[in-house]
Amino acid sequence: MIIDAHQHFWTLARGDYAWPNETVAPIFRDFTPDDLYPLLKQAGVEKTILVQATDTVAETEFLLTIAAQTDFVAGVVGWVDLTAPDAIATIDRLRRNPMLKGLRPMLQSIPDTDWILQDAAQPALAHMAAVDLSFDALIQPRHLSVIAKLAQRYPSLGIVVDHIAKPQIGAGQGSDQTFQDGIRQVASCENVLCKLSGMVTEAGPDWTPTDLTPYAQTIIDRFGAERVMFGSDWPVVNLAGDYGKWISYVQALLAPLRASARHNILAGTAQRFYRV
Repeated sequence: MIIDAHQHFWTLARGDYAWPNETVAPIFRDFTPDDLYPLLKQAGVEKTILVQATDTVAETEFLLTIAAQTDFVAGVVGWVDLTAPDAIATIDRLRRNPMLKGLRPMLQSIPDTDWILQDAAQPALAHMAAVDLSFDALIQPRHLSVIAKLAQRYPSLGIVVDHIAKPQIGAGQGSDQTFQDGIRQVASCENVLCKLSGMVTEAGPDWTPTDLTPYAQTIIDRFGAERVMFGSDWPVVNLAGDYGKWISYVQALLAPLRASARHNILAGTAQRFYRV
C-alpha cells in the first residue's frame, strides 16, 4: 500500500489563490481528481492527503467537499487563521467533518519567523493538540528552531515538516548550518515528523538523484522511517518533473531499506499521523 501524504487540487475561478499565478505557467490551471487518478493508478498509490494551497477557510470547505466525493482522498489538511478571535469556533465547525485531519498555517509566506509563537496563536494551537488535529509546517530552514520550540511547548501536538523545510537544494544549501542544525533540533522532538516531498522543485528541473539523495538520507537518518512519510506535492512537482519520475526516485532510494521501513515511509507513518 502507498499513501501520498501531500497533494493539492485547485479551481482558479474560485478567486482566492494568490498562488499559483503566471510565474508558474505549467501549473497555472485547474487540477482536479480526474487529473490525478490515472497517475495514482499507474504508480500504485491507493490513498492521498489533500492539502490546502491558499489561506482561506473557504478553500478548506472546498477541499472537504472534494474529499467527500473522491474515494482516494483519505483526509484534508486545511487552513484557519490561528490568531483570529474566533479561531477555536472555526476549528470546531470544520472538524465536525471527520475528513479534516489537520491545519496548515502558511508560515513560509510570513516575514516574521517567530509568528507562530505569538500569544494570539496559542489558544488555537492548544485546542488543536487537545482535539487531535495535526499541524503541517510549511516552512523554510529559518523556521526550524521555531518549530522545535513549538513542539516542546505542545508535546501532544503532532507536527510534520512539509518538503523537508524547503532547503535550496539547487544552491547547495544542504551544507548550510541553519538547515543542518535545524533538522537536528526538530528531529530530536518526538512529536515532529517530516515529509519526503517538495525536493525536486527546490533542486530545479535538471535535478539528478545525486542532487537529492544527501538531503533525503539526512531526513531518514535523523527522523527514522517511522517519522518520515512520502508525499508527491502534485501538481507542484510538475515544475521540475512529474509524478512518475518522483515516485520512481523515492522507491529506488528506499529499495535498500528493510520492508518495515519502506512500509512506514510509503504508508504507515501517514496512516498513524493522519489517523486514516
